[in-house]
Amino acid sequence: MPRAGLSAERITSAAADLADTAGLDGVTLSALARGFGVKDASLYSHIGGVRDLRTRIALLATREMTDRIAAAVAGRAGRDALRAFADAYRAYALEHPGRYAATQLPLDPAAYADDPGFRRSVELTYGMLRGYGLEEPDATDAGRLLRATFHGYVNLEASGGFGAPRPVHASWQQGIEALHRVLANWPTSP
Repeated sequence: MPRAGLSAERITSAAADLADTAGLDGVTLSALARGFGVKDASLYSHIGGVRDLRTRIALLATREMTDRIAAAVAGRAGRDALRAFADAYRAYALEHPGRYAATQLPLDPAAYADDPGFRRSVELTYGMLRGYGLEEPDATDAGRLLRATFHGYVNLEASGGFGAPRPVHASWQQGIEALHRVLANWPTSP
């Protein structure tokens, strides 16, 4: 019989919190079980193991990050939408490093196919890119450019990889302006 108070949602939330403090690799069933005061086996009534748990963290983080980005870009277009999108992305990644790391895991497409948060994330990105007049296949190419740029920047920033005296935020702002110009002048695919 499942232990009172435990649920997949509660375990996922605790695991996401643990990921933010101990790193995604620090999320173990043993650590979670200790936190709940139960044996490891008690968690298996609610989740399918560490891989399932990491997928659940990734989906939770995608929903959280998408909600933050959606609130930031609401009513904006073009440069303003891009800046709001980028700033919300960066803030979430830096505030929730473990959750963010989970969003970068390769997931089985079946795990997110019906997830409304994942679908909303894609729609939000494509909606912002339509403000630049981009349609397929250019929207996919531009989306990949943005993701690679944002991800690379926040990973370098989080690891202390920027050593120049120029403030990191000033470089971020200049990079977003450069991305705006690229998107506004996107070369059309043949």
